[in-house]
Amino acid sequence: MSSTLKKMAFTALLGLGTALATTVPGYALDKVSYGTNWLAQAEHGGFYQAVADGTYAKYGLDVTIVQGGPNAANSALLIAGKIDFYMGGSQSEISAVEQGIPLVDVAAIFQKDPQVLIAHPDVGVEKFDDLAKLKSLFLSKDGYLTYFEWMKANYKGFKDEQYKPYNFNPGPFITDKQSAQQGYLTSEPYEIQKQTGWGPKVFLLADNGYSPYSTTITTTQAMIDKKSDVVQRFVNASIEGWYNYLYGDNTKANELIKKDNPEMTDGQIQYSIAKMKEYGIVESGDALDKGIGCITDAHYKKFFDEMVAIKVFKPDTDYTKAFTTKYVCKSVGMTLKK
Repeated sequence: MSSTLKKMAFTALLGLGTALATTVPGYALDKVSYGTNWLAQAEHGGFYQAVADGTYAKYGLDVTIVQGGPNAANSALLIAGKIDFYMGGSQSEISAVEQGIPLVDVAAIFQKDPQVLIAHPDVGVEKFDDLAKLKSLFLSKDGYLTYFEWMKANYKGFKDEQYKPYNFNPGPFITDKQSAQQGYLTSEPYEIQKQTGWGPKVFLLADNGYSPYSTTITTTQAMIDKKSDVVQRFVNASIEGWYNYLYGDNTKANELIKKDNPEMTDGQIQYSIAKMKEYGIVESGDALDKGIGCITDAHYKKFFDEMVAIKVFKPDTDYTKAFTTKYVCKSVGMTLKK
């Protein structure tokens, strides 16, 4: 099949599901690379699922997942054109707009950012604003400059004196009952409970008003302009991968995750999947009736306005350049939910 005919065939198939895709005769797969933002984990599961169960291949794609990590520079590789897609987030893409870098979110797999604050279970911290009573908050520098500023602007009692640098070691928090620390819903609470035997109080920032998209599929404007059909196929296949990972047999995907990241355990994977479901990280808001990956202007504008209010972004920034709704909110894959 010629490249022109192949493009026409797949364009006709977009949004119709993988069942039709399997009827297309033999062809050369389009090679695509997706860079993640950290070491392989359940939070990347849908992408590994689409590799493991052949969903990407059914959409005419040969996908390589480029693992992130402490020494990886996958966001820079996207900007340099060395990879095709990257696992980004609203804040990064709006920042890119302000720097004149043409990066665009084409799908938002996580409707809620998994960022949490974690407190001890027996110190009277029962709701989010009770965190303001604590002596210390262990936060990264980025957290201090973004969501902590948002917390001070939207809740009474938070103050700069509470800030302590977080070195990604839970030890200082564990030994200080009058403290809280940042973390990811799907990882740090599990590790803390494993180390201490007690379950911490967990407060998801997204459930208290902080609203960035996370775990996006981000690409360049050049990719959109030159290979829009590849973008659509990658988005559709990834969405189906996520439905299959959350609701189907994810055994092979988890094997690939553990192969890429040998330190990952089955216990951690199952905990992460359970928390993603419990808190609606992937499926909430617009994704409930329009499908996983949905992006809306209203959601993006809400986060942009929040960040303008605390002077993270300039009010005249054209935030609409950071995303497109062209490829999502089409109910792709929803019939796979079981």
